[in-house]
Amino acid sequence: MPLLKYEQIAESLRHRISEGEFGPGDLLPSSRDLCEQWSVSRATAIRAMEVLRADGVAVPHQGRGFAVTEAPVARPAGGRGPGTSRVQGSPYRRLGVPDLLVPPSHVADALGLAAGRQALHRARLVLTEEGQPRSHVVAWFPPEVAELCPRLHENGPIAEGTTSYVRRSTGRLSVRGSDTTTVRLATRAEAELLQVKRPCAVVVVLHTAYDEAGEPLVCEEGVTAEGLWELVDNYAMNQRG
Repeated sequence: MPLLKYEQIAESLRHRISEGEFGPGDLLPSSRDLCEQWSVSRATAIRAMEVLRADGVAVPHQGRGFAVTEAPVARPAGGRGPGTSRVQGSPYRRLGVPDLLVPPSHVADALGLAAGRQALHRARLVLTEEGQPRSHVVAWFPPEVAELCPRLHENGPIAEGTTSYVRRSTGRLSVRGSDTTTVRLATRAEAELLQVKRPCAVVVVLHTAYDEAGEPLVCEEGVTAEGLWELVDNYAMNQRG
């Protein structure tokens, strides 16, 4: 499906940010500049900037326009439905260096990989506002996705977010997500990362994103210690039932 005009503008700006034309804190083109460059209305230009704001790529500065986000944020695994955005994320710290590894069997099953086949491993530690560990998240990308997305192999943050970057690099869009939530005791390594004492219960969310053909694009496993994970569900109720 062709991108709408405001989506094209947002994608172009993401690309320019990812290529280093605009760095953290730099001002992006004004809505007036975008109107002239793209021959669009001011409303269309503003909508494009709002897309970047919702993705956590840009932040508004009163009287100055939008600037590239200085501190990238990330979210715990899962909860990627309509209405969510990276703005709802938290600061994070990258763990280790991305590498091709053999994933655990349950991740291999989610990605449809044969036993022993490697996937690209990227790990991060999502932090609370106070800078304390909140969630340990490991993302696994199928080899065919990793091959087309060289920046996934780099240790630095991807300002536009991995979802947008994978879409731009592969042409494959995440259209469906599956979250499986379980509870168990933390392993020794997890307890050390999350700075909790064992025995400690952890909530594990296994999130898999699929493209339009039903093929997996990424599988993320997030581990959050007890007391830092909650699920809030607001919904209408039938008053006549």
